[in-house]
Amino acid sequence: MDLRATYRDAGAVTVVDIGGRITLGEGSALLRKTIRELLEESRTKILLNLADVNYIDSSGIGELVTAFTTVKKSGGDLKLLHLTKKVHDLLQLTKLFTVFTSTPTKTPPSIVFAKAENASIRNPENRAV
Repeated sequence: MDLRATYRDAGAVTVVDIGGRITLGEGSALLRKTIRELLEESRTKILLNLADVNYIDSSGIGELVTAFTTVKKSGGDLKLLHLTKKVHDLLQLTKLFTVFTSTPTKTPPSIVFAKAENASIRNPENRAV
């Protein structure tokens, strides 16, 4: 099954719905192209919905890391949504689960980013500012 990627806006957050296999070749190229297009349109809060991704190979993992790094360098943030058990296990096995912020629930996209922003606004004594 080829990779499919569509995106939609949810407030200030862009949700990218991905389905299929993120693999060497067209799959990873489509993910790269989609992220590049979003950043060119100044969409820097990106939520990758991986609910319909059934397989990721090593190139696909590399492409996820590249996407994360590219978005961060552009001053944005990339998070993962609805990881399947296979994808969740793969990210744990490769120790990348600590790099990506993910949520398995149907939390609204704006809330996913708001929680992260509020958590990062702390003073040295770990009190909310």
